[in-house]
Amino acid sequence: MIQEIELVEGRGHPGQKSWILKFHEINTIEQAQKLVGSALLVKDEDRPVLEEGEFYTPELVGMRVFLKETGELVGTVVNVFNSGASDLLHVELLLDRNAKPQLEGSASGPLVWVPFVEAIVPNVDLSKREMLITPPKGLLELNIRADERSKKERRQLEWKERKKFQKRLIAAKKILHEMEQDHIFHGFRYGEKNQRSFLANQIVDVNSVLLQHALQNKKIPYKRWSFPDFVNALQVNNTLKLSKEFFSKENVEHSSIGPKVQEQGHCLISSGKVAIVLALAESKLLGTSSIPEPAAPHEEIASLHVKALLDDSHRLLKMEDRSSVPLIVVCPTESIEHLKQLFMDHDYFSFDSEKVWFLEEEKLPVVSASQEEENKHKILMKSPWEILQRPAGSAGIVTLLSSQNLLEHLHVMGVEYIQVCSGNQEFINGEMLLGFTKSREANAGIQVFRDAGYLEEHFNIVFSIDFAKKLTKKIDKLQFEAILKPNQYVEMVEKEWVDVVPSSPNSYEFHSSIYSCLNACPPSKVCLVDITA
Repeated sequence: MIQEIELVEGRGHPGQKSWILKFHEINTIEQAQKLVGSALLVKDEDRPVLEEGEFYTPELVGMRVFLKETGELVGTVVNVFNSGASDLLHVELLLDRNAKPQLEGSASGPLVWVPFVEAIVPNVDLSKREMLITPPKGLLELNIRADERSKKERRQLEWKERKKFQKRLIAAKKILHEMEQDHIFHGFRYGEKNQRSFLANQIVDVNSVLLQHALQNKKIPYKRWSFPDFVNALQVNNTLKLSKEFFSKENVEHSSIGPKVQEQGHCLISSGKVAIVLALAESKLLGTSSIPEPAAPHEEIASLHVKALLDDSHRLLKMEDRSSVPLIVVCPTESIEHLKQLFMDHDYFSFDSEKVWFLEEEKLPVVSASQEEENKHKILMKSPWEILQRPAGSAGIVTLLSSQNLLEHLHVMGVEYIQVCSGNQEFINGEMLLGFTKSREANAGIQVFRDAGYLEEHFNIVFSIDFAKKLTKKIDKLQFEAILKPNQYVEMVEKEWVDVVPSSPNSYEFHSSIYSCLNACPPSKVCLVDITA
């Protein structure tokens, strides 16, 4: 139903990309609530006159896109996404760029994001319905699948990828050699081709920088993160204390506590300025939900808990806000494919599928604990072709964010804050935490429940995107604990592989809490939302 309504006055909301409007004969909250979710339309002739360099989104959709340097037609704009910092053009590429120029809207092929900034889109011609672009190298090839290339192109691409991998392997082997870990390479002389390839991938994936830092940390007495000490170091005005009742479904909508802070947090979320990193460790998810646990395989039970978390808009994020929020899911390697399928089966739980990433949790090799050679630690092998590894803890999320240039990509999308949280909590909605962090102009914000006893595996932390980028360059600030444990492994003895079964703790596993990231941030730039019973 379309009805006419008279706009009396309006003004921009300070600091937000939104408006506060007054309509004729809409004078009560009840009357205004009836308009929630409605689309406001205006006639073309009543639209404001644009300044130079400004365009209305509908005018860009359907435009043909050409390379400025060559005049080559590359595709068509099919959508425009507002990311906060700058708009992103969704361009549908032509599969055959050598084909004759087609009519507007007739392009077909993979989709790529093109930042709508003058440096990349210098010319837009509304009359011709065309735009010229100067994309950075590789931008247009990001989403093109190999099977859409010719056989020759695929072979060339595979050869380039092999060469690139060989360079990475040589570099990784050199570092491990310098660390006196040459025994890892013994597996290359045995086994099948696929086993040797698996070993090569294992070697390339070792985070040697993080491992060396963890080994250095072992020489320093470990001091466990202390919440009381942390609170004492914070400024009083950087702490917000709330009762647990505030977060109940009944009180969230009607409470008058901190409405400005909560509204500020919600505005950040709804405007796409927040990305969520959700850490899903299946072993810790089990037993954290009130849903019954049927007699089913472990994988299915874990899925039920993940689904219960993502289906609960009060516990995680309102459904209507999810399409604007990038989501990064961090989970064990063996869970990734299963979780991807779970998301696809449930329409990505209202998140935008193109803004969802699945990352393997960071792992570190297990090393020997020899009393004879206290400062020499040998990386243990699970088999001749597999390194024995264990999860590095929640701090490993920091290094994951720097992989695949993910932080820079989020920055281009307009993300200003990153919320990092574990999935094993009763409540992880971050509106209050985000709003308080922004209002205090802090680099980081923490939300804790005293009822949980400040467990390190229960975390809900917000980082500003600028601080997160700095943090990835300050890995030395992470504090690792070396945990002595018994681990079975294999080693080569007189040219024979031998299973070693320990009768006592024989190795170190390294673990670091994400709370140790706060070592890189002065207490005056950290804020706390402290929730009591």
